Amino acid sequence: MLNDTTNNYLKACENWRLKFLEMDKQQLLEKLPEIKREADYLTLKLFDRNFGIHSETGKIVSLEDLQPAEIISQLNIYTLLGFVSPQARLLDKWVPFRELSGASPFTRAFENHVLIPFALTFSGQTEKLTKAYQALGGSTLSHSDAGGLLNAFDCIPLKFHFWDGDDEFPAQANILYDYSATDFIHVESTVSIAMEGIERLANAAQLEIKGPIFKM
Repeated sequence: MLNDTTNNYLKACENWRLKFLEMDKQQLLEKLPEIKREADYLTLKLFDRNFGIHSETGKIVSLEDLQPAEIISQLNIYTLLGFVSPQARLLDKWVPFRELSGASPFTRAFENHVLIPFALTFSGQTEKLTKAYQALGGSTLSHSDAGGLLNAFDCIPLKFHFWDGDDEFPAQANILYDYSATDFIHVESTVSIAMEGIERLANAAQLEIKGPIFKM
């Protein structure tokens, strides 16, 4: 996929790379204190992985091996940099996706392609899910059978809630956001952040994702 120049997501990444080159880097540092200057990169964490945006080329790499970041990670990072408001602040007001500003048109898709795959993937796997939260630098929550708090970015924490199924009811899941999330990033990117979180959790638990999750 990385060599498929017709891919729309690759085109979007290239457009964002060019936009990044025009951004005021000092303003980014002021708006997002989690970003650091390290040698030739602006660095930040996404689901506990270290990424760098090269100051001169705008390319995003994993700092573990300096290889290009996955497309979903690149888009999530670029849209954070491109949409963060100077007034953005965490509010400690937790809401489901549908209550985020501008999220209403995407609610059905979010439920079908994010929450259902999350529930199906971890059905019968509560112990693995709990360990996966911890593997990604998160903490557990007591409000469901296997709940966890993870930072996508430091400024965009997510609460994952999972209720396992039984003979009568299938497993169910939900993801809560701080209401400020759309002050930091575009509402559509809150969907791809959730997708990336589920993929990272599944990988940490060594499970195949089940269900119709969106793919990039």
